[in-house]
Amino acid sequence: MKRESLFISTIAEDGASLALSEGLGLEIAEFCTASNMDADYSRCAGVVAGKMAAARRFAFHAPFNELCPAAIDPLVLEIARYRYRQAFKLAAGLNIKKIIVHSGYVPLVYFKSWFAERSVEFWKDVMSEQKGDIVVCLENVMEDEPELLADIARGVGDERFRLCLDIGHANCQSELPAAEWVERCAPQLEHVHIHNNFGKRDTHGSLGEGSIPMRETLRLIERLSPNATYTIENMYAAASVEWLKTNGLLED
Repeated sequence: MKRESLFISTIAEDGASLALSEGLGLEIAEFCTASNMDADYSRCAGVVAGKMAAARRFAFHAPFNELCPAAIDPLVLEIARYRYRQAFKLAAGLNIKKIIVHSGYVPLVYFKSWFAERSVEFWKDVMSEQKGDIVVCLENVMEDEPELLADIARGVGDERFRLCLDIGHANCQSELPAAEWVERCAPQLEHVHIHNNFGKRDTHGSLGEGSIPMRETLRLIERLSPNATYTIENMYAAASVEWLKTNGLLED
């Protein structure tokens, strides 16, 4: 992958320093908690500004706690709508064009077909309000197969609404191999969250520490979705950056 396609999540303690030393982008994660856009905004905005000074390219992770675009309760649905509008406005103010959102799907709570139908309606409405060349990337979290999110993206039918494949989440929640997730997501794949685990817990481990065949998976993504971008999602990302270099996956 090219350096300009690689980001470090700001959940990483060393994210800003790596972005500066390695010429990488940053995925801003401070506003994953929605309340950080409210009472705690001033403090978080200062933290974010300091980190953004270390990079030139950015993505924005929208809030996700308790937010569901297919919520059954109309008041809960309205909260989701409000929070996403708030997040998109904040991202625009930071001049960030790529926004990652969670699907909100919870197994055994929603029927998949119903969830997809409701999500399409929600995201069509939200995207109709957006101007310009933003791209919104729908991320898998608890899905056991990729078709649900692919169906939603197709249903929304907006070229600015695409997929974010989190291969670490897929490894925990699905019996399907990583390669199958990549192949099924490839036509709509815009962004990839990369971290590893051993299939039991979402540990957000370094790229070389887990059961995902990471080198083969990243090579497949490069082949099938050559324009995709990536974010390393580790608490400390230096080992993953070094792993990419050692395995010949990060171009100078």
